[in-house]
Amino acid sequence: MIRLLWMTATLLAQAPVSSYKVENVPLPRDIAPEVAGVAFGVDGKLAVSFRRGYLYLLDVKSGRWSRFAEGLQSPLGVLPGAKAGEYYIAHLPELTRVADTDGDGKADVYETVADGWGISGNYHEFLYGPVRDKQGNFYLSLGLSSNGAEPRTPVRGEFTSKGRQATEQKAGLIGKVSHYSPTTYRGCSLRITPEGKTELVSCGFRQPNGLGFNAEGDLFATDNQGDWVGTSPLHHVTPGAFHGHPASLNWAPWFNGRDPVETPVAELDKLRKLPAIQFPQNDMGGSVTQPLLDTTNGAFGPYAGQMLVAEWTYPRILRADLEKVGGEYQGAAFILYEGNGLRAGNNRIALSPDGRSLYTAQTSRIWGTSEGLQRLVFTGKTPMDILHMRLTEDGFALEFTKPVDRASASDPANYPLTSYFYKYHSTYGSPKTDVTPELVTAVTVSADGRKALLKVPGLRERRIYELRPKGITGADGDPLCTVEAAYTLNRLRAGR
Repeated sequence: MIRLLWMTATLLAQAPVSSYKVENVPLPRDIAPEVAGVAFGVDGKLAVSFRRGYLYLLDVKSGRWSRFAEGLQSPLGVLPGAKAGEYYIAHLPELTRVADTDGDGKADVYETVADGWGISGNYHEFLYGPVRDKQGNFYLSLGLSSNGAEPRTPVRGEFTSKGRQATEQKAGLIGKVSHYSPTTYRGCSLRITPEGKTELVSCGFRQPNGLGFNAEGDLFATDNQGDWVGTSPLHHVTPGAFHGHPASLNWAPWFNGRDPVETPVAELDKLRKLPAIQFPQNDMGGSVTQPLLDTTNGAFGPYAGQMLVAEWTYPRILRADLEKVGGEYQGAAFILYEGNGLRAGNNRIALSPDGRSLYTAQTSRIWGTSEGLQRLVFTGKTPMDILHMRLTEDGFALEFTKPVDRASASDPANYPLTSYFYKYHSTYGSPKTDVTPELVTAVTVSADGRKALLKVPGLRERRIYELRPKGITGADGDPLCTVEAAYTLNRLRAGR
């Protein structure tokens, strides 16, 4: 089904095949190839978790694998510790520290770091993360329960039946729900202090399969399209934020014990913090996963400081170019690489120590797609690409990775632009709504050919501006490899 969707979807990106190449990484012979997580340890070995409960280590120089830990339950995230032979694993029941203390290459310590959240036995209750800040706090995110399955007693944590059925159906209320939060903190992001205390950070997620920090140390989380999530987004996570899905309001102290399904949709819309970026559904994202800061200073290409974002449904790696407007993050989304040997199912990604390769863990989970381990390698050739798309007071500023051909880049007709929004409602997903052609009235190219200022009258807030440039080449003749850029415009610049 997913493979068919990919084949019939409009493929927008022209992958820069001369700038990147895909290599398959052979797996151990004695294990199913459901690779769920990857991370490089301080010793340079690649820690790889497998969905059926194992953690292996790969010596990338020799290609030798060794089993390090086992007995885990759907370990979707791996984080290296401060010393060799130490890792933190996010799996369904807990955040676990595994360590080799006797030097034999296998974990002999399995230590519970935290488990202060609820579990009802519902198949949809995944645990995501972990990531860790400079103060030593861990962060996790939890998926909601599916309405297609009932809790299994006994449950762990506090239990509530709120959020599934309104006592009285009224106009403007939620009505039927697809996902709910029956136990503590389902659909929330959590902080685990160095002392092991579990603290609520934010709520409003559906299936937040990925956490990551930007260069400023701010925390971001992805979510997946579904009920209340019109298209897959990237959220800036802040304490007390409500990201949009009402189910987890059960656990927000400031919601004062109200039933989410008896709350007017208009009120929920006013409460929610808008996503920093919305990835156009199917055109870019289907189910986005881990955001990862490019810290390579150019070793992996020209995108240093941006966030690389793994994509599960389609064979793609995306990128997010963030900026602050009015004190809040928003920005543009691009496809970094698509197809050309890359498989779907990308769940976790890790940059190699030398910065030239991006390893990607691919798992089918339970819905079916590709599996395995691959790496995307930068060849050293700079692609002809849009590096940044930034908001100005009267349009957008594009910055290119290389000088453009001035004739093709100066023509406003080469910048087809539309705007639209995704509906905020309880229905599963949303079509592009109020799709409106936007007019680029003028283009000014800088003297060095690296920037183009697009004048766009009548910009509006809470819309996505989708740019599909055509006919633009570099000064060296290379075609522009990205043919779609999508800017999430939540706020206009001052003066507008």
